[in-house]
Amino acid sequence: MTTCPIRSRLLFPTLTLALAATAFTAFAQAPAPSTEPPPPSIRVVTHMVLVDVVVTDKQGKAVPGLHPEDFMVEENGKAQKIANLITPAGNAPHAPAQLPPGIYSNRPQYLSTGGPITVMLLDAVNTPFTDQAYARSQMLRFLQEQYKPGERMAVFTFTGSLNQLQDFTSDPQILYQALLSYKPQQQQLANSPLRTGTGEGPTTAREAVTNLDASTLPAGGGGGSGLGPGVSIALDNAAAALRSFESIDAGYDKDRRAVMTLEALNSLSRILGGLPGRKNLIWVTGDLPFTLVPEDRTVTKAELEEDLPSLNTRRVSEHAAGNYAATFRESHGEEIREVETRLASAQVAVYPVDARGLSISLATDSQETMREVARETGGRAYVNQNEIKVGVERAFQDDLAAYTIGYYPDNKKYDGKYRQIKVKVKRDGLDVQSRRGYYAIDPTQTKGYNPQAEVVSALGEDVASTLVAFSAQVKPPSANSAKDKIGVTFLVDANTLSAEDANGGKHLNVAMYATLYSPAGKILANRSQKVDQSFDAATYQKILQQGLMLHMDLDPQPGNNQLRLAVQDGRTGLVGTIDAPAPQ
Repeated sequence: MTTCPIRSRLLFPTLTLALAATAFTAFAQAPAPSTEPPPPSIRVVTHMVLVDVVVTDKQGKAVPGLHPEDFMVEENGKAQKIANLITPAGNAPHAPAQLPPGIYSNRPQYLSTGGPITVMLLDAVNTPFTDQAYARSQMLRFLQEQYKPGERMAVFTFTGSLNQLQDFTSDPQILYQALLSYKPQQQQLANSPLRTGTGEGPTTAREAVTNLDASTLPAGGGGGSGLGPGVSIALDNAAAALRSFESIDAGYDKDRRAVMTLEALNSLSRILGGLPGRKNLIWVTGDLPFTLVPEDRTVTKAELEEDLPSLNTRRVSEHAAGNYAATFRESHGEEIREVETRLASAQVAVYPVDARGLSISLATDSQETMREVARETGGRAYVNQNEIKVGVERAFQDDLAAYTIGYYPDNKKYDGKYRQIKVKVKRDGLDVQSRRGYYAIDPTQTKGYNPQAEVVSALGEDVASTLVAFSAQVKPPSANSAKDKIGVTFLVDANTLSAEDANGGKHLNVAMYATLYSPAGKILANRSQKVDQSFDAATYQKILQQGLMLHMDLDPQPGNNQLRLAVQDGRTGLVGTIDAPAPQ
């Protein structure tokens, strides 16, 4: 199949339809982009909303064979027309496609076997050292005793940054060895602004007054044994100051952990968002530092009775009053709304698993936050249990009962407000589990969004981002037309790009990056090029069918280096990345 020969000359308005139709052989052996658009979601300009619904009977078993007419979907109390339904049978796994040598891709068919995706996240940032060891032992037991053939899972760790411990695999031995290699660690966070000089504050009240000048002590002094009244007062004052210091310092640390957690969730949405289907995030943690519950949602009576039966229905702010998670949400509301939107768009259901196991307290603030996050995303929370592996097994069971409903909301205005979703099944005796709603945020209209920061963050990760799908051919200098350069040819799936109407055609704004890293992570060379141009309708259709192609050359560097490639949609800020070994 011929492909669209769109190179850097696309930056100039002299492009003609004849040029766009010329054959280009860089991907002669590579699979061409599919002419079928990817499954739509809230992140795509079509604004189809996807809702994953787990339907089980009273014994917790999957209910197969449901059809669109068996479901009712309401948005803010108004019935919506179901446009699409994917059944559990439609999520059956398949073998991933293979790429030819020298071709690299983040397209779903090369990364995923289809069907629901399960990711385990071991959270060291929000989990005490001893609890990490307990959770790890429980996960190892799960793999030995309960992991079933065919179940696929990837393992990530969160230690200040997000890292992939093991890529997706269905081999329990590979997963077991990966978990075995992970050692619990004490997370060290940056010092708060209060710590100056050596970077440490006083550790005791007596230490705090060791260097006090005598002239600063209160009057009074005294003989005899023990401390005089002046020194005692100074010690009391120092102890109070220390308690205040420690409180502020602890608050800073918790705030920093919460910000880091937001960044990790944003990274996960970039990594998982381009893969079709439901994603189960099994989040093994000792504490979730913030809640995803929107400020304007009323907690239902059923939700309250689930955990706090004696309470009447209240506002969410009252439900979490005094909780640090609610306080953080108030001060970081905009960032949390954006992350929640990305998680919903990526179809991520969070299954928080309390790494502390059987807790003494029956209803702590952190456990209630876990329940709230699970409810908002369509997952389940597992707290106050001494068998963490139960939560992991249930996530896999929910995969077998998950339907995906797609609908175009009647309310076409994307005003950033929260919209409640309610899904019902027209059969008695069934349990229905889905996320509670979404924010009507248009990614092209987000205020204060920094696309440059987004691509820098994506380029700094060693896991492929998938929100913009593309393939790339990497040629060594000896095989490249520019004999002293590494040749990189991008082929972008334009179905994953947004386009703006322009004079009867479409306008694309796409940036492509190639960065060469040393084994130590140092940037050795980088290039970037941009396509910012309007196309007539016929040319745009060819781009949709055949891909958007661009070639760039990069200076080679000695050593065993790594090439990281990125494509960013300039309108939405969404990013896709690929890693490839740098040829010599």
